[in-house]
Amino acid sequence: MSLFKAASTVSLLTLASRVTGLARDLLMASVFGATIFTDAFNVAFRIPNLFRRLFAEGAFSQAFVPVLAAHKAQQGDAATHELIDAVATALFAALVLTSALGMLGAPALVWALASGLRQDPAGFDAAIFMTRWMFPYIGFMSLVALSAGVLNTWKHFAVPAVTPVLLNLCMIAAAWWAAPVLGARGIEPIFAMVGGVMAGGALQLLVQVPALYRLRLLPRIALGWRQVRAAWRNPGVRRILGLMAPAVLGVGVAQLSLMINTQIASYLAPGSVTWLFYADRLMEFPTALLGVALGVVLTPQLAGALAAGDGAGYSAMLDWGLRMVVLLALPCAVGLLAFARPLVATLFHYGALHDADVLRIASALMGYGVGLLGLVAVKVLAPGYYASQDIRTPVRIAIVVLVVTQALNVLLVPLMAHAGLALSIGLGALVNALWLLSGLRRRGRYTPQPGWRAFLVRVTAAGALLALFLAWASRHFDWLALGHQPLVRAGLLALSLAGAVLVYFGVLALSGLKLAQLARH
Repeated sequence: MSLFKAASTVSLLTLASRVTGLARDLLMASVFGATIFTDAFNVAFRIPNLFRRLFAEGAFSQAFVPVLAAHKAQQGDAATHELIDAVATALFAALVLTSALGMLGAPALVWALASGLRQDPAGFDAAIFMTRWMFPYIGFMSLVALSAGVLNTWKHFAVPAVTPVLLNLCMIAAAWWAAPVLGARGIEPIFAMVGGVMAGGALQLLVQVPALYRLRLLPRIALGWRQVRAAWRNPGVRRILGLMAPAVLGVGVAQLSLMINTQIASYLAPGSVTWLFYADRLMEFPTALLGVALGVVLTPQLAGALAAGDGAGYSAMLDWGLRMVVLLALPCAVGLLAFARPLVATLFHYGALHDADVLRIASALMGYGVGLLGLVAVKVLAPGYYASQDIRTPVRIAIVVLVVTQALNVLLVPLMAHAGLALSIGLGALVNALWLLSGLRRRGRYTPQPGWRAFLVRVTAAGALLALFLAWASRHFDWLALGHQPLVRAGLLALSLAGAVLVYFGVLALSGLKLAQLARH
């Protein structure tokens, strides 16, 4: 399977996940609005997700996938299956302990992440309650990450990419059906979302089982004390743990930045955490469809190329990934900057979400848009280091970026409130991406292929015309007033986005850019 075909498969299935995720967020915005209880849920849901970055697609995946790919290339399938069993056993033991500690320590975790919720004791207590019940979610998702790493290494990308749809469907059911039931019984309706999250985590894990079974790669998790000790002593597991040590620091730095920002937002106007959450959800569309899809496909392929001594192939794959980032992330960034209000109004401006909420979400979305190219590029550049099992360099860069981001918060938050937090993250991502790129260049790992200058001129020209078109569409219609005509507003949004696609890719085609050549890689 070509890189483009594999990335397209992951991207399309991720699109299904994001569309259902957007439907979930639209329903939640309409049903729950932006209140202290939605802030409490978003804080509570974020806490297990912070640990998920450690045990799932963060530090664990960064260490596990390159080691697994190298093991497969150098030692064969049988030895690799033994490694998978050992890793699954060690991970399961760690997850049981972590989940128990997390449930017990929920009050401290909520205080550490959003102590500002104590301004309303009901909101603070609600966050603790939901954190306790949702914390075991990290167990499901970490085992899902293990399964996804195995399937992706064997070039089976579909199942891992589509499983997040199940979480969204469960949360939609919770908001649509369970929340009104709880409300009718005098219970806070947002608590229904806890059940949706847990059901979604369990289903995501269960659907991995048939795919792993067909490949004869279903992990065998040992529960006995001797087997667990043997798993922790496995050389492959110890290698993964050695790589995870700096990766944990790197993930910890990223999550510390998120915790600081959430802490700051909890002291701003009520609803600030929720405004940032919805803006983040929209920003995740391009970062997931482009950055995550490219990273998922490239990481095992880059590791395999280095294990086989193919430095030229490694560099060529990175070059292709960076061109795809520029080609596809630039118009998305233009859209977030020039078309933020229409996007937010059409998608979220219903029910309990008011005009003022739309404007505040849009301002945060524009802040993220400034750094979208960096946010997506990091997903391609960081695997360039992970493939060679070098995790320390991205971690050192991340530490500096954390300092830069918080220094920007000091300057921007007093001027822009919650939107300053989003802009700081965007600017920090640009610094991160440029630093990672320069490091790969200095080491001689990445050499740009010919044609970059002409490519950038064409993409920049198309992006400039796209910005003009979207700015006109944003100002020509009163997107907030059209809330009384939701179907008309949705139709105008669809026409505007279709026009944007025609403008951007039409200009590229007229400029002579050969899109088919990129697709054939």
